[in-house]
Amino acid sequence: MSQHSDQPPPSPEKPKQSAEERRIRQEDRLTAIRLRMAIGRELDERGITTPVAIGAALGMPGVEAIRLLIRHQWREGDVALLQAVAARLGVQVPGL
Repeated sequence: MSQHSDQPPPSPEKPKQSAEERRIRQEDRLTAIRLRMAIGRELDERGITTPVAIGAALGMPGVEAIRLLIRHQWREGDVALLQAVAARLGVQVPGL
């Protein structure tokens, strides 16, 4: 038997997340959004707008800081980084 070259190889299926895992991930997403908004507001109020200045304020390279603040895709560890940045800036986020 020969395989047809126009058919892609079967891909491994992603394991399904449990309802609890989905709930936790959704909470993390919402927390990250709230933190990003609060940090962005604080930076605006301080007049910090350039990537270099934002990086200095956040304690990381400018490009990395900008990516952290504008990222739309959830990534594990973002909430912890954003919480550390908020603490560094003295930002209080209601409900967190």
